[in-house]
Amino acid sequence: MRLKSLLAHGQKKLEAAGISSARLDVLILLEDMLHRDRSWILAHPEHELNNLQVRRLLRKAERRAGHVPLAYIRGHTEFYGRHFKVNRHVLEPRPESETMIELLLKLKLPPKPSIADIGTGNGAIGITAALEITGSRVDLYEISSGALAVAKHNVHLHELRLHARKMNLLSRPLRPYDALLCNLPYVPDHWQINQAALAEPKIAIFGGPDGLDLYRKLFKQLQRFTWKPRYVLTEALPPQHEQLAAIAAAHGFALQSSQDFIQIFTPVKNT
Repeated sequence: MRLKSLLAHGQKKLEAAGISSARLDVLILLEDMLHRDRSWILAHPEHELNNLQVRRLLRKAERRAGHVPLAYIRGHTEFYGRHFKVNRHVLEPRPESETMIELLLKLKLPPKPSIADIGTGNGAIGITAALEITGSRVDLYEISSGALAVAKHNVHLHELRLHARKMNLLSRPLRPYDALLCNLPYVPDHWQINQAALAEPKIAIFGGPDGLDLYRKLFKQLQRFTWKPRYVLTEALPPQHEQLAAIAAAHGFALQSSQDFIQIFTPVKNT
């Protein structure tokens, strides 16, 4: 089958399934399979594919037509310009989470800061922090064994030596931290999510009736420690920000700034 025919066939199949990015998705799958970029594929419509390649592409298109996230089909995704493994045990990192890294890099941290990525998932946020901040000590914490295995894989993929531990939020921290990176589940339980998200682990999506139960638990944990992080960075829906700020304030943390989905909290100094 010629490349243009397979592209058209795959696109039609995905469009019939209601995939809005049908053509782009098929192009991405072809890029992965052929190890060629998009411009080459579009410039060689008459290129002949063998039967194995055709079957492989059609199997992946069938999965995508079933609204399986594209990242799960590919087995990897991109975050902050780097590749990370993903599978059904983890959420695909969202572009809005990159704002957390951008804001982290602007904070006044010590030369070799200690950082914890709470609810690390596939490890993308914590690993990115370790790669962007020279000399930092980053620990990854995650309650899901399946997600933790993916995070450990990504640590090795990026040739780092980070502690990745199974833990319920920050119940038994390895050390005091200068910054906490917290992208916890924040979708309210009653919300309807799109079909692609239905394939993702619910434990990583829903956060209780108002979506903020895990943040309540985390800030309550922080009250137990003799130390306080300089910064707590959180991700939540913008309509939740006022309530999340109230939760933080009740546990001794004040809102410093907000940008998009991200908020930065600092401990209130005793006078």
